[in-house]
Amino acid sequence: MEMKKDITVGGIELNWDLESGEVLFEGGDVVFFWVSAMKTFFDTIKEVSGEEATNLVLEITGFRQGLIVGNGFREMKNIDISNVVEWLSNTYAAAGWGKVEIKDINVENNSFTLLIKDDWEYKMNRLGKKCTEGIFVPAHYAGVLTGLFGQNYWYKMIQHQNEENTFSIVEYFPKEVDIEQNIHELSRREEAKQILQLEYMVDEKTKMLQELIKELSSPLIPVLEGILVVPLIGKYDEERAEVLMTNTLNQLPKHQANYLLLDVTGLNDNISEYTAEVIDRLGLAAKLLGTEMILVGISAKLALVITQSLSNLKKYECMQTLQHGIYYALGKSGRRIV
Repeated sequence: MEMKKDITVGGIELNWDLESGEVLFEGGDVVFFWVSAMKTFFDTIKEVSGEEATNLVLEITGFRQGLIVGNGFREMKNIDISNVVEWLSNTYAAAGWGKVEIKDINVENNSFTLLIKDDWEYKMNRLGKKCTEGIFVPAHYAGVLTGLFGQNYWYKMIQHQNEENTFSIVEYFPKEVDIEQNIHELSRREEAKQILQLEYMVDEKTKMLQELIKELSSPLIPVLEGILVVPLIGKYDEERAEVLMTNTLNQLPKHQANYLLLDVTGLNDNISEYTAEVIDRLGLAAKLLGTEMILVGISAKLALVITQSLSNLKKYECMQTLQHGIYYALGKSGRRIV
């Protein structure tokens, strides 16, 4: 049984050595893959990396592989613009990359227009019944031209092969291409996406916390029939004051409250002029609903502050503790705890 086979296809030498498992293409080691196997490889990259990252990976990999091929053949053969047409067609047809023709050459600016038909990437996408357009192969030829001529080439897709078009049309032209920059730009975009996601999460959590604070900052507690307690906690700005006023006044008629005990213990003996104004407005509004407001939790220090600078609060009954306030409200309503 013959273990070695040498054949020439389109002027390209192919050598098989079944004993060593080597295949040589123009003197270099190669590996053959089924199109279906490449499809699995590409699909796996997409599953792991996502659409945008996959496209960039395929484009960069295609370019870099083409660059290796172009550099290798530049050293092996004397290829210039005059014979690149024949070399491309013969080499890649023999390697199973489909048919490649150069439709147009612009000698002045060293640009090329390639017709690519039935390349393996097109067959791979058709095998998956996808509308995905080729990325790897067009970028590969840009790398090949870059390696052959020693200057950077890039490409522009004019037409993709599909059911309506029998071949792809790609323009290749000299251009400064920074592949590493493309990778960094993708990384920055991915970082920006992650930052946006984190900002969104922070905003959502902040909204939840704000809602929780609103619920906890001014809870309304019915302690006895007709007597409600609202503890004040922390500092009050315009938003918190609005929540306090709205929640409290809406609940007074519901509970048929005669007395509203406003517990200021949680204000830490420090009532600003704005907070005092809010308390006063709440008391006046409650009075219009038939509810008397009583301030409880008044410390000696707070009593001094009210006397000296917050005179608008002096018109309300003030009690040292919540217990005193409850007893006071019961007494005024003609009831007592037995």
